[in-house]
Amino acid sequence: MGSSVQLQDFVAGWVGGAASVVVGHPLDTVKTRLQAGQGYGNTLNCVLTVYRNESVAGFFKGMAFPLASIAVYSSVVFGVFSNTQRLLSQLRHGDAGRAPALADMALASAVAGFVSVGIGTPVDLIKIRLQMQTQPLLQANVKLKPTVPGFPVYRGPIHCFRTVLQKEGIAGIYRGAGAMLLRDVPGYCLYFIPYAFFCGWTTPDGCISPNPSSVWLAGGVAGAISWGTATPMDVVKSRLQADGVYVNKYKGILDCILQSYQSEGLKVFFRGITVNAVRGFPMSSAMFLGYELSLKAMKRDQTETNP
Repeated sequence: MGSSVQLQDFVAGWVGGAASVVVGHPLDTVKTRLQAGQGYGNTLNCVLTVYRNESVAGFFKGMAFPLASIAVYSSVVFGVFSNTQRLLSQLRHGDAGRAPALADMALASAVAGFVSVGIGTPVDLIKIRLQMQTQPLLQANVKLKPTVPGFPVYRGPIHCFRTVLQKEGIAGIYRGAGAMLLRDVPGYCLYFIPYAFFCGWTTPDGCISPNPSSVWLAGGVAGAISWGTATPMDVVKSRLQADGVYVNKYKGILDCILQSYQSEGLKVFFRGITVNAVRGFPMSSAMFLGYELSLKAMKRDQTETNP
């Protein structure tokens, strides 16, 4: 039973990840463009500009890659989180199925956040580079060979990955990893812990078998909390990763924080916080619903095949 359930967590995480991408990608595009600083002003203006210039398709720009990769990424996050939690319960109480203590949950969240950066950094880098390809080259004040203004630097995710690897090496692919670590380790603690708390709060028998509406609500609230609080580091990460499409502006995390603060003040670190929190709700609802429902379905199939 043990090993198959552990594998199920990865599969369920994959389903949840795919569901969340479809729901959240349009708002993610808006968030990235707002954070990277392209003079959109506010969220509504950004939405209207993207729609006017690129129609509905503009919001789904670069989605194929996250759909494939974030499903794998979520699979790893949920799989690592659940298995670490079970391992800690086993070590502490001799029973892997026992409800975890708060400290165990925090540690499992931190481990999941740490592991996820290995996959998440290149994925986010490529996604952001593809989303940012609206800035005309002339606007970036770059003296390049004459090219068509706004002509894409990257033809797609694979081409983007290869180009970054050739030009900037492994360090280029992992640009922003430090900022992502500072965002995701606390971020996942503020994701899984509120989820478990709200799930337990809305489900009479704890979070053993929460109903879909409890999962939807708890997942949404957890996502809004996690993404809202992660925004300052998310801004830094977005800027570091968007940097390098045309010019290299930042030397590292601290340099990015200082430059951003000097030019735009403290408010820059809260840019996109509304979009992040609003987007966090439906994305996390979809993520946890996909996870819990597919996990339930797999367990039901298992009990039917092994009565």
